Amino acid sequence: MKKIDEYQGKKVLVMGFGISGINAAHLLVKLGANVTANDKATPKNNDIVDDLEADGIKVITGDNPISLANEGFDVVVKNPGIPYDNPLVAAFVKQGTPIITEAELGWQIFDGHLVSVTGSNGKTTTTTLTQLMIAENAKHQVKYAGNIGISFSKIAEDLGPDDTLVTELSSFQLLGAPTIHPHIAIITNIFSNHLDYHKTRENYINAKLNITRNQTKDDFLVINLDRDEWQKIAQRSQATIVPFSRLNKSHEGSYVEDGMIYWRGQEVMPTKDIRLIGPQNVENALAAIAAAKLSGVTNDAIKKVLTTFSGVRHRLQYVMEYQERLFYNDSKSTDIEATEVALQGFGRPVILLAGGLDRGYTFERLVPYFKKHVKAMIVFGECKDKMKDAGNQAGVPVVESENAITAVPEAWKLSEPGDVILLSPANASWDQFPSFEVRGDKFIEAVEELTGKKEQ
Repeated sequence: MKKIDEYQGKKVLVMGFGISGINAAHLLVKLGANVTANDKATPKNNDIVDDLEADGIKVITGDNPISLANEGFDVVVKNPGIPYDNPLVAAFVKQGTPIITEAELGWQIFDGHLVSVTGSNGKTTTTTLTQLMIAENAKHQVKYAGNIGISFSKIAEDLGPDDTLVTELSSFQLLGAPTIHPHIAIITNIFSNHLDYHKTRENYINAKLNITRNQTKDDFLVINLDRDEWQKIAQRSQATIVPFSRLNKSHEGSYVEDGMIYWRGQEVMPTKDIRLIGPQNVENALAAIAAAKLSGVTNDAIKKVLTTFSGVRHRLQYVMEYQERLFYNDSKSTDIEATEVALQGFGRPVILLAGGLDRGYTFERLVPYFKKHVKAMIVFGECKDKMKDAGNQAGVPVVESENAITAVPEAWKLSEPGDVILLSPANASWDQFPSFEVRGDKFIEAVEELTGKKEQ
């Protein structure tokens, strides 16, 4: 951990508890700050408040009182999920009070080697693969943190100058991380996500580009050559550009040619040996390989990871095989693009479970994929009628169900040996479940109840 004194004696407000907020509050006390912690909700677990107060932190819950804007805070550390149009946040913006996220705080105290990953899809898998690959050859600690469910600042506290930290960073985190400076940055792809938060696609892209904003020519930006936005991204970075591509040959980075992965013209391994399924996971592997090779990782270490790693939970996660049917949990598919990609990963008929929160989208884009890959659909949630319309356009049988749990026995009734039963909703979960993780867990429980087996 790097010793810093910029918070000594400063008055800091932490908005939003959560894992990152609680860790940030305790860290700021160690750094000498006078800390107030505020959450709009009242915690069900009193231990959270007790622990904060025991550390000398003033705790305010049940509201974001606008009066806090008049208390002279020097810095606000905001939970990434709290929007900037929140009245209290907007008041701090109007005052010119610096507003950062816990990721910025983590960066400020970290003095090791930083690799950071962002993008619309593929972040968690790419982050995990990169960490595993670098760790295979490392003589020092290699950890991961960030939007992967582990506090950046908490891990950064325990690492030294020779250690490596691989961080997954969302656009929400990056928007409040103005000085972050990874030596290696990866942008997996950029789609039009989170426009309810960022308001415009350009704002969303600008937030993502904070990952490279402080890089120099001595740093590396790994970008996807197969996505239309790559030139715009490259033009707005001072870093050395390292491309990866599944479709185009590029000797400056990692690419695929005739089923073989190459790094700068040298063979690495065949794509068929990657345990993860689907073209999107080839792209994730290529991005991770680029970061790993830039970090000095050997081909043997890369092969070991890619031939054994079976995936991140809720991301095209293999659940089990039962009576010659394969069950997959892709609950993290909260947008159309993710389901497009998921459907291309199977060389057998798919019974698709899809639906969820209605964000105003229609699903015509999925019709060609339904026609080509989907045998039948079970639809649920707020947008089930729109999803049903797309299925009807594709000529696919559609059955309505209550949710991702009740959809499992419905899918089983329609299945035959050789089929894939796939939860890939193409929508957020919040109409019926508190998170995509809970939705995926409930799907797995329903599969276990149906089959009498535990997930594999």
